[in-house]
Amino acid sequence: EKTVPPEWTGKILHARLEVGAWIVMGSDPPPGHYQTPAGMSLSLLLTDYEQAEKIFHALAENGAIRMPFQKPFWSKGYGQLIDQFQVPWMINVD
Repeated sequence: EKTVPPEWTGKILHARLEVGAWIVMGSDPPPGHYQTPAGMSLSLLLTDYEQAEKIFHALAENGAIRMPFQKPFWSKGYGQLIDQFQVPWMINVD
């Protein structure tokens, strides 16, 4: 019989996200192996400003905003944040 340590009851063993024909997979690291992401950001490119702004603020909840969601010269909307899990994000409107 295999058991799961109590500290792993709220963890994700496997996650699968289908984006069109692409599949993105992820999981939580085993205990003692987590490292804060560095040198990368996840990027979302959307076409709807209101949807992008809503996603930006949802991801920023309990996290930190690096660059507020706004309309820079290169985009209809853009912002940077670090979510509550310390994952950096860039949200962009095409």
